[in-house]
Amino acid sequence: MIIFMFDIVCVTNRALCREDFLERIGKIAENHLAGIILREKDLPENEYRRLAEQVLNICKKHQVSCILHSFVDVAITCNVEAIHLPLQILRKMTPEQKTYFKEIGTSCHSLEDALEAQSLGSTYITAGHIFETECKKGMSGRGIGFLRTVCENVKIPVYAIGGINCENVDKIRKAGAHGACIMSGLMQCEDIKAYLELFEKEGNEDAVY
Repeated sequence: MIIFMFDIVCVTNRALCREDFLERIGKIAENHLAGIILREKDLPENEYRRLAEQVLNICKKHQVSCILHSFVDVAITCNVEAIHLPLQILRKMTPEQKTYFKEIGTSCHSLEDALEAQSLGSTYITAGHIFETECKKGMSGRGIGFLRTVCENVKIPVYAIGGINCENVDKIRKAGAHGACIMSGLMQCEDIKAYLELFEKEGNEDAVY
């Protein structure tokens, strides 16, 4: 994952798409985000691999980093050097497996998670969920204070996730995060370029897409 002053990273969820998923990935990749995390946690490994191969081809065409999710063996087989993992999977990775990757991201939900992920070799983490979101309906966001605490206590890049939009993204940046992860907005917006431009208009002058 290329680190800029402030990054926007897409986290996929094909169930939210209102059009063909691969077409949506192509449109997102055309806008040259910092990365696309292929999440799709409901798929079994063999189906995930088939989808990953298609998404990787799209990302390669547009020179966008594609980060695979959870399936370590799939990433190794596909020669993908970036993977995002739940903390429980990172704990089980062998030192040999870790050598295959230049980037290892981990989902963290507490400062303790973040510190553990860093000690286990993560090169970046996602911290969340920050704001209330439909994906975590009924659960309060952990808030900007939580995000700031994590950013101040780890030495690796922190990406905020959960309920982030153009109206609150500047709070994320000012809390010290390296970037923001967006799911539903990028899966569902009608005009991706116009949607991303809204983030720039909210005072996010350092953003690089």
